[in-house]
Amino acid sequence: MGLMQQTIFEQAVLFLAALVVFTSFLMLAQRRLFPLVGLFAWQGLLLALTTALVAFNLHYPHLYASALMTLLIKAVLIPLMLRRWIIQLDIHREVESLVYPAYVMMAASALVLFSYYVVLPIEQLSTLASRNAIAVSFAVVLLGMLLMISRRQAVTHVVGFMSIENGLFFAAVTATSGMPMVVELGVAFDVLVAAVLFGVFFFHIRSSIDSLDVDQLNRLHEVER
Repeated sequence: MGLMQQTIFEQAVLFLAALVVFTSFLMLAQRRLFPLVGLFAWQGLLLALTTALVAFNLHYPHLYASALMTLLIKAVLIPLMLRRWIIQLDIHREVESLVYPAYVMMAASALVLFSYYVVLPIEQLSTLASRNAIAVSFAVVLLGMLLMISRRQAVTHVVGFMSIENGLFFAAVTATSGMPMVVELGVAFDVLVAAVLFGVFFFHIRSSIDSLDVDQLNRLHEVER
């Protein structure tokens, strides 16, 4: 079935899926922390829009509450917390150098292709929109891992970790028509608590070694007494 033969809902899901994976590519290419956090906020907004769209199409009222929670937590609260920590830690002026940026983007493209290859076995069991949503979700998870691997700032690693959770959430909403409300509340609470704990770790690490560069953390060793 071709793209033009899909329903408006399925085409909208495909469009939002493309935007979600596009924001992951932009995060990989971004070297400054403030724009990186802004892109993460946009990705959270896209997830909220996707959830609201699924709620409207399937007439699931509880998904509207999920969309609102996603908007407040992932598009507003966590980005504001990250921006505040970046300012307090005085790292907002830092520009993170990218090692082999062309290779990183090529690896990202290869991961997207790999994601679509992985979902090929379910071709006969799902619609075009579902297959693309699952592939995009898997790609966002892999791109989040790549963001964590290719960067040195601890804040960037947290954004990559949160992006991985975004990919899993996108799959849960689009491929399974949403999770039960109690599960969504638990996931939202866990993400919020994780963000707070990351902030505590940031300040503890900064006060201990005066840097959030993970390369310096790797060089730490126990002092012999």
